Amino acid sequence: MSDWLTSIEGTEQGHQVALGLALLAALLHAIFGALQKGRHDPWLSRGAIDASYCLMAAPVALFVVPWPEPHMWPIFGVVWLIHVGYKLMQGWTYSKGAYTVVYPVVRGTGPLFTVIGAYVLFGETFTGVQWFGVAVLLSGIYGLAVYNLRTIEVDRHTLVPALWLAVGTGFFVALYTTYDAYGIRATADPFTFLAWFFFIDGFFMPIIAAVRWQRMADRPDLGPLALRGVIGAFVAFFSFGSIMLATRLDKVGEAAVLRETSTVFAALIGWLILKEKVGPRRLLLMALIALGAVIVEMGG
Repeated sequence: MSDWLTSIEGTEQGHQVALGLALLAALLHAIFGALQKGRHDPWLSRGAIDASYCLMAAPVALFVVPWPEPHMWPIFGVVWLIHVGYKLMQGWTYSKGAYTVVYPVVRGTGPLFTVIGAYVLFGETFTGVQWFGVAVLLSGIYGLAVYNLRTIEVDRHTLVPALWLAVGTGFFVALYTTYDAYGIRATADPFTFLAWFFFIDGFFMPIIAAVRWQRMADRPDLGPLALRGVIGAFVAFFSFGSIMLATRLDKVGEAAVLRETSTVFAALIGWLILKEKVGPRRLLLMALIALGAVIVEMGG
């Protein structure tokens, strides 16, 4: 599969495959966010997920895929630091704000910074029509966040700091999307990057989660938490793997924007699973998000 993927980089077929991967990543990323924000403490959930995908990726990284080239080790070091910052910001954000309020802000801030970063790092440019699509998508995302902010009844006393944390988390989303795209393009085999990323990325949050669990007066059972971790690990493999392969096959900025249709999926998850209210105004805003993504795709 590695040979086939590298053979379609920069081609029309590669563009179509990247489109499908970005949309798949959108759905899976919303599911991943809901898993972390669900009934367990988000720090514990993330720790369980990271521990699971670290253990699953270890034999693949060590014995299956080609080993990274020497120049990849510093890249992995920077990648690890960026993702540590992202996870800390994300954990604080989810701890203080309702999922349907903070998630749109995180995902809305991310693509705007990513498009700018892709221009600086890869020389990618958007057409005027695509920039209009970005504006439509962001208006839907931020409109959804504002509407939720005005109507949501939970966590209101911490919503303002949660929103600022969400903006900071969005910056880290852009940072890791852009730099990870650089990393997966820097190695001959894209699956080498993915396997080693999941292996080394899983070392930090399990420690934080273990310390937090030990300090809890009412500790949750480890069985359900471990199950959530395993499920989240599989979702992470396909979500992160899809978007990273999309950024290798085609433009980083376009993949990042299309992934943010995850906000639509997140709102549906919040309504169907987390029992958060959805009305006609939110449905209209979600339609704007989807329309913006379509304009970005068609405008290219």
